[in-house]
Amino acid sequence: MSGDESLSLFDLPPPEANAQQHTEPAAQRAERARSSSEAGSTAAANAPLADRMRPRVLDEVVGQDELVGAKGPLRQLAESGALPSLILWGPPGCGKTTLARLLAGDPARTAFVALSAVTAGVRDVREVVERAARARGSGRRTVLFLDEIHRFNRAQQDALLPHVERGTVTLIGATTENPSFEVVAPLLSRCRVFTLAPLSRDAIAELLVRALADRERGLAALEVQVAPDALLALAAAADGDARRGLGLLEAAAQLTRAGDAAAKRLDVELVRRAAGSVWLRHDRDREQHYDVVSAFIKCLRASDPDAALYFAARMLEAGEDPRFLARRLVIFASEDVGNAEPAALALAVAAYQAVERIGMPEARINLAQAITFLACAPKSNASYVALERASEAVRRHGAAPVPLHLRNAPTALLRELGYARDYRYPHDQAGGFVDEWNLPAELGGARFYEPSQNGAESAVAERLAGWRARRRPPSDP
Repeated sequence: MSGDESLSLFDLPPPEANAQQHTEPAAQRAERARSSSEAGSTAAANAPLADRMRPRVLDEVVGQDELVGAKGPLRQLAESGALPSLILWGPPGCGKTTLARLLAGDPARTAFVALSAVTAGVRDVREVVERAARARGSGRRTVLFLDEIHRFNRAQQDALLPHVERGTVTLIGATTENPSFEVVAPLLSRCRVFTLAPLSRDAIAELLVRALADRERGLAALEVQVAPDALLALAAAADGDARRGLGLLEAAAQLTRAGDAAAKRLDVELVRRAAGSVWLRHDRDREQHYDVVSAFIKCLRASDPDAALYFAARMLEAGEDPRFLARRLVIFASEDVGNAEPAALALAVAAYQAVERIGMPEARINLAQAITFLACAPKSNASYVALERASEAVRRHGAAPVPLHLRNAPTALLRELGYARDYRYPHDQAGGFVDEWNLPAELGGARFYEPSQNGAESAVAERLAGWRARRRPPSDP
């Protein structure tokens, strides 16, 4: 019995239909069965290669050895027969759907029901639960596979809770998004989360070779000869996605049929034609986006222009708004370069203006200059840290009174009250410096800005140290 036949428990015909089948002549029943079998075979043959080559047992799964290897937790859970509710988190084409079907186990004992959260709703879940309750009474469990579970809103996910809690259904949710953000906490606490990795190029290549050699489900009947460099190009173009890799192989194999029938050789040029433009996994507001942005900023901070350029190029090639990168550079110039290189902020702002006024693709050149300048600039976060310290002081002491000599005195009354009485204008003093203490008395001798010795800030540190030595200590509050 196949995985699809596991739904037959829920699709039983009404009693009158069963009675009609029993009275149907044997010859007609046999002919109808043969036609149904042929239709199923035709449908399977016309299915995409990725679907036809879907692993049938755990031993055929590649690229997820940590989970389904000999001592992998998913294999052990499947073999134990006590499969708990799971969340499978991973990128497209890493095997989430396949693993869900294989983990469900023997179709004779387990009904596997697949729903997509894109099209399903609470009503669909309720129908599955009702059927599962009936099946449970006869000793058959139900595994509900909910693809794209992050598409369910909070109320829809809450509707699953009592049924997962009671074990009416064993839930296997699949998501490409971080479950911590996209799955409600009560449901997450009732499921075990397993992270699937993108497939390596070697794993993709193994799947491609398997498809080329399989005569029943694969492409062996086409007798296509694949050059080694073409196989590597296919694995690289798949970008960790088995479905994409097999789809590219199938498309490239079809292109060989359109060419010289005698050659039937798949080379790199055919792979390039089949692949079209490079597709990169990226999104504007989800996990992949923030991972790449984080890597970009951290590489700038680590003074690694090569890595920073790579991640910047990756975002731009994937369609990221270049103004987003420019804004991040402006922030970085002050947060991480600061006074160690005062020109950093001016250059970053200029790059942002260039991106706005020139646009892509030429603005990439301006971004490249800013990225390499900031990555290679001396680094200091002293000004940023100083503001954080000052903010903490504000939270701790509240709105401490402004010292009288710093207050504004626009009226005679305020001047009589001592506002601005002892204020000395620095430009009228020797060296432009006044030794008056300016912080509120409640803060004592607080210091927030501690310049680093990096780049131009070392001169700032020396100058500030001299001023602080000359400044009069604060009076007691």
